[in-house]
Amino acid sequence: MFSPYYAWARGASGIADPENFCTLNVALYRTHAPPLSGRWTMTERGARHCHREAHRYTIGPSQLRWDGQALHIDIDEVTVPIPRRVRGSVRIEPQGLFNFSTPLDAMGRHRWGPLAPRARVEVNLQHPSQRWSGSGYLDSNEGDEPIDRPFREWDWSRTQLADGSVAVLYDVQHKSGPDTLLALRFCPDGRVEHFDAPARQTLPLTAWRVARRMRSEGPVQVSEQLEDTPFYQRAVLRSTLLGQSVTSFHESLDCTRLVSPVVQAMLPWRMPRRG
Repeated sequence: MFSPYYAWARGASGIADPENFCTLNVALYRTHAPPLSGRWTMTERGARHCHREAHRYTIGPSQLRWDGQALHIDIDEVTVPIPRRVRGSVRIEPQGLFNFSTPLDAMGRHRWGPLAPRARVEVNLQHPSQRWSGSGYLDSNEGDEPIDRPFREWDWSRTQLADGSVAVLYDVQHKSGPDTLLALRFCPDGRVEHFDAPARQTLPLTAWRVARRMRSEGPVQVSEQLEDTPFYQRAVLRSTLLGQSVTSFHESLDCTRLVSPVVQAMLPWRMPRRG
């Protein structure tokens, strides 16, 4: 989605093989610490370093495996800009799988759907030495064109509710035409319910001056700022949704900034390539 190498390869023709631009992104954060204080890996690899099977996908020295019950991610990567090893495994066991997909644009060229709105996650890393477990999420985004063509920006959030259901808000601003607002509740029994999204609340700009919004029935508080880049931010928010005081995982993307020449030139600093 963010690969500058893929954008450069498309060039004037707009055509390039996406299978030649694959990466496994690993981001480790330290509690109540500034962004970039954890570990980050996002090394892109060409097609000769990748191999796809029905239940296994290999990207360089790392791989993803599905055993019928859980997704196993075997990680063997090196961080940037300071080279440090990230090695270990992550196990994601869905607490219910959903066969749900919905378009994000009027033409249906961009689609999103959660595979596992709620999952059990077990992390076992040797480098750095970490072991923990908790609740997680697994979804899918796919598109038939670059994301900067139809979209100007979006805000997305995932919130786990008291009854075990998960609420997802997708607030998309388009370059032309009406915006898209998804307000969906994924229930433990497999139901998908639409709900009325509350009013949009404007949050303070990030350090990189990225605009962000969150729909909430009351004030919104930034609990943890996880990522802050020139075009993208990731944070943990506290707000009110469906009558509950909740903690949400939240992301904002500015597509116009993403494709600016300055940002494209900066991206290899955090996303090296091994052809």
